[in-house]
Parts: sequence; structure tokens; C-alpha cells
Amino acid sequence: MADPNPATTLNPPPGSSLIETYLAAGRLRPAATMMVWTDTGLHQTTLSETLAQGAALAAGLRTLGVGPGDVIATQLPQSLELAATYVAAAYLDAVVLSIVPAFGAAELAYILRESAARVLITRPAYRGVDSRQRVLDCGDLPALAHHIVTGTAASSGTLAYADLLATRPAARVPAATRGPEAVSFLCYTSGTTSAPKGAMHNFRSMYAEIIGIERLMGKTAEGVTMSPWPAGHVAGALMVLRFLMCGRTLVLMDHWDAKAAADLMEKHSASFGSGTPFHLSGLLDAADAAGHALANLTSFQSGAAPVPPSLVARCNDRGIALFRSYGSTEHITSTYGAASDPLEKRLHTEGRVVPGAEVRVCDDDGNFLPQGVDGEIVSRGLDLFLGYTREELNREAFLPGGWYRSGDIGHLDAEGYLVITDRKKDIIIRAGENISSREIEDHLHAHPAVAEVAAVAAPDERLGEIVCVFVVLRPGTGIDIPEIERWFRERGLSRRKVPERLEIVAALPRNTTGKVLKQELRKVLREGVQC
Repeated sequence: MADPNPATTLNPPPGSSLIETYLAAGRLRPAATMMVWTDTGLHQTTLSETLAQGAALAAGLRTLGVGPGDVIATQLPQSLELAATYVAAAYLDAVVLSIVPAFGAAELAYILRESAARVLITRPAYRGVDSRQRVLDCGDLPALAHHIVTGTAASSGTLAYADLLATRPAARVPAATRGPEAVSFLCYTSGTTSAPKGAMHNFRSMYAEIIGIERLMGKTAEGVTMSPWPAGHVAGALMVLRFLMCGRTLVLMDHWDAKAAADLMEKHSASFGSGTPFHLSGLLDAADAAGHALANLTSFQSGAAPVPPSLVARCNDRGIALFRSYGSTEHITSTYGAASDPLEKRLHTEGRVVPGAEVRVCDDDGNFLPQGVDGEIVSRGLDLFLGYTREELNREAFLPGGWYRSGDIGHLDAEGYLVITDRKKDIIIRAGENISSREIEDHLHAHPAVAEVAAVAAPDERLGEIVCVFVVLRPGTGIDIPEIERWFRERGLSRRKVPERLEIVAALPRNTTGKVLKQELRKVLREGVQC
């Protein structure tokens, strides 16, 4: 049953703060466990240990002059240090910004400059990349005062995380000075613009999200949750916040490995899972190969990418109720399914509108459309973001009345379930990660062999979608995927953005105004018709 008054019950208690919420969870469930799998094994920490390390880190950061409103950026995978940084930021009434670990120097530089981050915390190296060198490759970062590396040894130009922990924490928790409406979380997302967009959240919006979903989960929340969501993705941040705000037992991964995920879920008797269709299909394949029954896994929530009905049916055959949810970095959860929903709804819908949220559909002029008619999905609610860090982006992001424009097309059916039918935004969703088509095009336009280019999503059974580029070549030139990989690598972009399919064409289809008809290109990829 929907919360009768979500505006009251999903708001933080009067006078409360983020750090007080963390500490209250610590008093209630001090032994709650967060386990993080890495290549070196399983690292385990309790909520009480995380809170203590966060307090020590806050004390160390305070000696560096970090205080209310300062941005503390991390480029860490899921880890104890990441969770402790969330706690430290709350102690300091600062803003925490988690950056995708795979981002290259170009993306990292933009985010650090645009956010005016004062502190960056990284590992010394991650997945073979030296973090100090990556920061040097960023060039001038005028606001960045301190680069902190985890561990005990610091290289030239960095500080050691362990040294900051040696500072004696204050005995008293300082009162938050900026209030629950002030920005406390930053998360950068790719969209239709070529540069990442900084979405701002506060204590109030994140509290509504975490507590709202906790209530929807009910008894399921009390079991072990296994999640591969990466740090830097809003869903990865939610996993850390569930641990800190609710004391829930989690099994996380610092990078994706399907076999390890299946082993972890079996060993720790996980009863609930969350991830993209890419994660889930890989998990099931690995479980089958290893002979894991996954007998305790009763439900799995999936989102961030189209969910094939065949995957829902496959789970149903194994006794796993797979259901979908719908949201974004900007409006975290608009709709949420349930394990008890009819199979037909779990096959074809994104669930029903969550308490505290509203969802409508509208035409191109912003007029609301009747039930069952397709239009752009717009939403508002308690967990809606405050806006983008760049004010000019907000003008196109909202309709009058504070309705956020999702860029997706769909409708609400007679029972109130959301059905998504198309996409309005020019993005590619690869393994749950949004990739801006424009960003891909901007980088390839600079290549000497490329006269024209259009990037679109190509269907992929494993990843959902991959980046495909249609290229018109300059006379006497050529290009292939290895050359594109080299070009993107030299421009400091992460590997996930490199196109995986290349189509050389004589011309791009255009309308009478010269606009590229991307729907025709997507039709080529879906149906094999000629461009």
C-alpha cells in the first residue's frame, strides 16, 4: 500500500543531519557488514568500523582546511575507503563526489574543474593505471589542493590516506551548518551533451530515496544483498548509502567478474540482487557453469538498460522474481516493480510509481497526455535532484511546475504501470552506463580521415547496446576499429566509450533541413535494411 503521506514520512526528521543518520544506524546495527570483492580477495568491514574510520578521516581533512560546502572527490572503486569518505564528508558538512574509476584524464579533468573539487582521493593505481600520472595528465586544476592516495605510502605531490587517519578525531560531532536542503552529493552523468553533467542532490532527496526503497523492499531488505553496481554510478552510491543509513548487509565488487559474482552470491546466501541485465545474464551463465543453485536468491531488481523479456522468463523458470525499476541520476527512482507483480507486468513494464513521486507523459509542447497515450515521460518527487551544476542545462531539463524531462517515451497503463516504448534522448546505454552520442561524434570529427560521423546504439545480446558509428570518409583515407581505439586512448577517454562497431557509408541519411535521421540508422542496425 502506498504511504498515505510520503511528503511527511519520507522527509528527514526535523533537526536531523546526514551524520546523525549514519550514527543512529551505527547504534542500531553496529555489526552490519559490507563485503567488497577484489582481485586480492574479499575485504570485510562493519558499520561501526566504517564510522570510526570516517571520523578519523574527517579529522585529518579538517587539518587540511576542508570544511562545509567543500567538494571531496573520489575516484575509488567500491571499498571501505569510499564508504569512510562518505562518512567524513558528512562529519565536515562537505559535498561528496564519486567519480567512475574507469574515467580517463579527459573526463576526470572536466569533472574536477567543473565541480571545483578541493580534494581528490584515489588508489595509487587502479586496473594498471597510475593515478598520479592520470591527475598530471589532467593539466591545470586550479581548485584542487590535495591528492590523497590510499595506503601508507605517498608519491611526490600526494598525501597518504593512512597519515590522515592518524589525526585524533574530535570527541563531539559538529552540528551541520548548511541544513538538509544544501547540496551534499554530486554525481556526474552523460546525456545528450558532450560533457558530463553534474547532478546535485541533498540530504533530503537521498533520504527520501533510501528510506522509500527500504520500505518498498520490506522483509527483503533484511537479507543479504549482492550488487555489482560500480562506484561513480548513482546506483553504486545508493548501495553505500543503504549500508550507512540503514545498516544493511551488502556484498559489493570493486570491478565486475561474473564468475566471482556467482560464487559470492552462493557462498553468502544472497537473497536479493540488483544490477543491469548485462550483470544478471552473466551471473546466471556463470552460476550454471559452476553448478550453483542460487537457492536463496528469490528476487532481483534490474534497471539502467532495457530488460529483455527473455531474461525475465529465464529467471522465472529458476524461481527468481526479476522485476524492473525506472529512474536516473537526476530522479533516482520514479517507478519500482515488485516480486509479487504478475509475470506479464514484470515482463513488459517498469513497475508502478513510488510513494513520494509523480509520473506523467506529455507532448512536445509540454501538454499532458491521457492515460495509455505515448509521450515524453516527466516526473517530480522527493528524491528529485536540485538541478545541474551548470545553470544553463536546467532550462531544458524542466517543465513548468518542476517536472523533470526524462527524454524517454512511454505511457502509464490502466493499472498504473509504466511502459517505455522509445527514447528521445540521443544516448547509448552500454551495460547500464549512459554514453553521449554527441561526445563520440565530437571526438571522431577531429580525426583526419572522418568527414562526417553519426553515433547510435546498436543492439547487443550481452551488453544491451554498444556504440556504433556510421562514418563518411574523406577521399583517399581509411579507418578501422583499432585506429579508433588508438585515437580515443590518446584523447584520454575511458575504454567503455570506444565504438565497437563501424559502418563506412557514402552518405548519412538527412531530412530536408539537413538533420541526420538517426532513426533510419537504428533501423539499419535492427532490421538490416540499407541506409
